Amino acid sequence: IVVAVGAFDLQPDDVHLVTFCVTELNDREEKDIHFPIIYGIAVNVKTGEIFPATFPEKGPDEALRSAHVLTGATLTNIYDAKMEQLHIGPYFWRPFPHVDFWLEQDDKQILQNLSTSPLAEPPHFVSHIRSTLTFLKEHPFPSRSLFPDRKPRIYKKNEEGLWEQVCSDKI
Repeated sequence: IVVAVGAFDLQPDDVHLVTFCVTELNDREEKDIHFPIIYGIAVNVKTGEIFPATFPEKGPDEALRSAHVLTGATLTNIYDAKMEQLHIGPYFWRPFPHVDFWLEQDDKQILQNLSTSPLAEPPHFVSHIRSTLTFLKEHPFPSRSLFPDRKPRIYKKNEEGLWEQVCSDKI
């Protein structure tokens, strides 16, 4: 929640948060284990309607963005609303400690050790972590393999609504 609210400070537009509600009402219990009722929300910025949302489309460079966070980076806003573009990176990290060890672990070990709330994670959590660890193994030095020019990867939606990488020379 802190990251989401902090994103308001980074906006060039004057944003006024009228209502902010944090509650225990988004909680359900199964066998003494607490789970969120709603994992995500969306807001229709034209009407102000707030509704439960799922995000099956994760956008471009999901493994890269996840690797950035798993290596200890803070969440950042990658969307440039004025340009209607995603600016991803450049990101830099050191080789992830014991990546081979973690990739050898069973699902239970990954869930118990790499989650902040192992009992409440969605079903895809472990596979997502495994793919992120694999990405980190393949790119131990992103400054060489992913960002040799130290420029972000830039994406814009095409006419079909799909993200396409924009050639950095045109920017």
